[in-house]
Amino acid sequence: MLRLFNDCFAMTLLHAALAFLLYEKWHLALIIFSGAVSIKMNVLLYVPSLFLLMIKGMTIRGILSALSGAAFVQILLGFPFLLSYPVAYISRAFNLGRVFIHFWSVNFKFVPEEVFVSKPFASALLALHLMLLMLFAHYRWSKYEGGIFRLVHSRLHDSIPKHFSICQFISSESRLKVLSKEHITTVMFVGNFIGIVCARSLHYQFYSWYFFSLPFMLWKTPFPTPIRLLLFFGVEFCWNVYPSNLCSSLLLLFIHLCILWGLWIGRSEYPYVEPSQQKEQ
Repeated sequence: MLRLFNDCFAMTLLHAALAFLLYEKWHLALIIFSGAVSIKMNVLLYVPSLFLLMIKGMTIRGILSALSGAAFVQILLGFPFLLSYPVAYISRAFNLGRVFIHFWSVNFKFVPEEVFVSKPFASALLALHLMLLMLFAHYRWSKYEGGIFRLVHSRLHDSIPKHFSICQFISSESRLKVLSKEHITTVMFVGNFIGIVCARSLHYQFYSWYFFSLPFMLWKTPFPTPIRLLLFFGVEFCWNVYPSNLCSSLLLLFIHLCILWGLWIGRSEYPYVEPSQQKEQ
């Protein structure tokens, strides 16, 4: 608990949500996930990955009910503030224009301060974040379904009856395959890591956002084990340089990009549980 920041509590709930996701307890996972978001907004980095997994593993009705449960948690927890100061509460909770302090940046200390605090720099990182998410979602996470667009099209096609009505659309059930635990973990961890790579600033307590996922991700890369270990200890070294400097932040960015490249060129796991394995479970 570095300086009593709330990151540790948010990540504890995030891990609990991930544990339920691995067993496809979607509704309970979404409720706990929403609780984690209420503590720290960085948990939203997992949302694109989570939504993709929901499209793969849930019916339309299941997605809507799970999202409703998550929304109810947000309304319930924020109800006293929504009653008193709704505009201030929502605007401060989603303050995407917040400017970070250059001194505390672990990942972009090599960037001049006037560039670091500028809106074009933030916009460029956001665009890069969205582009990387789309590339991984289309070419890596939905590879066996023919890409993200074909996946969404097939799920909608399976859910929409020939004689369309809203009630039938929401209540329709389609036969779904069971997602493998490896695939769920990969999509969640890598989606979060993409957000880490593109973050406007990483402060020291933010290491708790992804340090636990590094061994898993490194062993998803095709690199030999000595290189994996070198990258792991390189990340650890950079986060232990205080205060961060030009060299440590450049090295951290380089290692992050190496890991991301390894994840891009590595093997894509089959996303579903084989019928024989499903019977054993």
